[in-house]
Amino acid sequence: MLSYLHGFHAGNHADVIKHVVLVHLLEHLCRKTKGWRYVDTHAGAGRYDLHDERALKKAEHADGIARLIGRDDLPPAVSRLVELIRGQQPGAGALDVYPGSPLIALALARPQDELHLHELHPREHEALMAHLAADANAHVHRQDGFRGALGLLPPPTRRGLVLVDPSYERKQDYEQVVRFLQQVHRRFATGTVAIWYPLVSRARIDALCAALRAADVPDLLRAELCVRADAEGFGMTGSGMIVFRPAFTLAAALEESLPFLANVLATGPGSAWTVETLVPE
Repeated sequence: MLSYLHGFHAGNHADVIKHVVLVHLLEHLCRKTKGWRYVDTHAGAGRYDLHDERALKKAEHADGIARLIGRDDLPPAVSRLVELIRGQQPGAGALDVYPGSPLIALALARPQDELHLHELHPREHEALMAHLAADANAHVHRQDGFRGALGLLPPPTRRGLVLVDPSYERKQDYEQVVRFLQQVHRRFATGTVAIWYPLVSRARIDALCAALRAADVPDLLRAELCVRADAEGFGMTGSGMIVFRPAFTLAAALEESLPFLANVLATGPGSAWTVETLVPE
């Protein structure tokens, strides 16, 4: 389906947890000089104007990244994300744009690294091309990301990260991410895969976690940030990340960051956080 546009949600609490994890994983890969390949299955437009009509319709960034900009008490992993967001602003001291995952990854990429970004929506693909046209490290594909990513694995350096971030507008997306992870594990068992999921129905996430436990894929970490208590049928109350082959430093960084975020980004009673080993090594 091509109806989902991330511009309505850019910079919200879900982007915060997703991008805290993304930055930490990519910076961990940068600890070694050998290049890495970043593959984004659902890349979006790349950058979002927080003053356009989409972003302002619900102003979700006001309860997300905007609550973090300007604070001096941020945990290190959150501070690093905020530093990168500040670096993407056209004017000093303002919050005018929010970079999507492609531009965050590009900000961390070195000359030896490369990005492969998949986006099917025609307008989002056009915007992504425009934002990345000048960078030789970034390759934009108008292709189904679940299919396209598999053809890019394993990378020649055997080092890489796949970000899986579908809209979950279709119930089949939950099943597809499990199948996709199994396929990646067979092709690139030493790589890292980060899967984002929305918390709209707790039963659906419980089923997703059960399917992942049964998928014969080892070493899965689950992290979740809820900004209010679970509430069936009342929109997204939180979101989470499931990471295959996480950096050994990730769990500790999230155990420090998520309690802070659950407090600062709360929009109602019952905010909570989780960091757990979903499947051991």
